[in-house]
Amino acid sequence: MTSRIFGVHAVYEALASQQQPIERIHIARQVHSLKVKEILELARKRGVAVRKEERAVLDRMAEGAVHQGIIAVAGALSYADFEVLFKSEQSLVIVLDGVEDPHNLGAVMRTAEACKSSGIVVPERHSAPLSATVVKASAGASAYVPVVRVRNLVSSIDEMKQRGLWVVGVDPEGTQDWTAFDYTQPVAIVLGGEHRGLRRLVRGHCDVLVRLPMLGKISSLNISVAAGVVLYEVVRQRAAPNK
Repeated sequence: MTSRIFGVHAVYEALASQQQPIERIHIARQVHSLKVKEILELARKRGVAVRKEERAVLDRMAEGAVHQGIIAVAGALSYADFEVLFKSEQSLVIVLDGVEDPHNLGAVMRTAEACKSSGIVVPERHSAPLSATVVKASAGASAYVPVVRVRNLVSSIDEMKQRGLWVVGVDPEGTQDWTAFDYTQPVAIVLGGEHRGLRRLVRGHCDVLVRLPMLGKISSLNISVAAGVVLYEVVRQRAAPNK
């Protein structure tokens, strides 16, 4: 089964990472840029076929998606093994409880890569699949961030706890602000889905709940924004002196 990767940055990172087999690349004849030249050079080194096409051909292939004049046909993204989450001595795992919008999953993936996350954990049900939309929204990060799919999210959270990770849920019912927790230890950050937030059972299995203050009239942030706020607090604490 193949997938399609749309956009200059996503295609470049897919080629550069070599984590996903690329069958061929379609480029619009009118597209010329330094990045496209780098893509062509990488494709030549990897032995990936390149086809110059009229833009109308790419429009049909993209079926409405924004492609920036370049589309890669690739093997489907595969999920990673659970063990990948524990390769680092200072694990930083992101657990997504029911994120069904592929744009949100891709955006979280992009921030996760920027913050050097160990990986993202998603449940089998009520989660966006690893689609072309996710790859495009991740701006290439999907080539580097392992995504682990589990059958039972609560059991997986419990296993993470047993293996030394502190599980921190982000929830309006949190007992402390997100900056008050010590993230210098191995952690798993748990974020809820777009509509319902953390499920009660998942919330109950977290070691601690932290909150993001909402000072205006709306009650919640977009999931990718919330992930960015918390993850960069982790980065800040781990980079701070005397930590």
